[in-house]
Amino acid sequence: MRFATWVQDGQVTTGVASDDGLHAFDRQTTILELVRAGLPVAFEAGAAALGRRPVDLTAVRLLPPIEPPTVRDFAAFEEHIVGAGRSMAAAAEVEPEWYKRPVFYFSNPYAMIGAHDDVAVPPGCQVMDYELEVAAIVSRDASSVTPAEARDYIFGYTIFNDWSARDLQAGEMKVGLGPAKGKDFATTLGPFLVTADELDPFLTADGLLDLDGTVSVNGTVIGRDNLRNMSWSFDELLAQASRGTWVRAGDVLGSGTLGNGGCLGELWGRSGTRTPEPLQPGDVVEMTVATLGTIRNTVVPGPEAPAIREARRHDWKAQRRN
Repeated sequence: MRFATWVQDGQVTTGVASDDGLHAFDRQTTILELVRAGLPVAFEAGAAALGRRPVDLTAVRLLPPIEPPTVRDFAAFEEHIVGAGRSMAAAAEVEPEWYKRPVFYFSNPYAMIGAHDDVAVPPGCQVMDYELEVAAIVSRDASSVTPAEARDYIFGYTIFNDWSARDLQAGEMKVGLGPAKGKDFATTLGPFLVTADELDPFLTADGLLDLDGTVSVNGTVIGRDNLRNMSWSFDELLAQASRGTWVRAGDVLGSGTLGNGGCLGELWGRSGTRTPEPLQPGDVVEMTVATLGTIRNTVVPGPEAPAIREARRHDWKAQRRN
């Protein structure tokens, strides 16, 4: 089943998507509330909605299907790490620590944008990039679950574009923190939240998803990869996220960027040049993942923002001597 959130005539509506269009729930609720209620309740609401007259997809604006409480983004594709590492840090080899466990950073849950929304260049950014990913949505609260248990804690999946300001990101990470402002200005989620059962036929024996993903810029395919090339499954990512702490229903777990052109930064690291060029206003980025659908966003000029002064410098060495 495919759950959706959309705006029509100024009103936010939730429901399910079919080949005929969008079907609103009889009683309006958020998708997050449905996720928290559990899959049986969600399926019941979805089945009832499918009996209602559909709305044409072209008549609405799709919103992110869910408003997540938190967003964790992993880095589960070795090919991406190799290329992006050369681009961001001139690293010739993958850091050995990466192989020991799946690592992630926290992104901004308030910066989610819809499948066809414009994305604004963040203030001060000159090197903007896309990142083709897939995200799993947690179905219920979990703490320190095992990978074998984790499958029962995944509600479904959606496409995830982790937009990146590479120049801002590079500056932040030099001080051993981040990415923060290099990442938190926009993340596309959509077009739908597809329940896990629809992807079960694509599971490999190792628990990976055999799904192709492609990304194009202005109609030219730049990247193409398959989710089976993840170094950890989503079950293992969820187990790591919940290790010694809690994940909650509705939390988003990003796969990390697919390889083979899943982002421009990977290609820059391989070639040693910024080819293709960084994204510019007017560029259209389209991502398609089998079974999950297609998202398409246009880059637009961003807002001006007030400058932040450089650090105040204190003679702390002299102070300590005194």
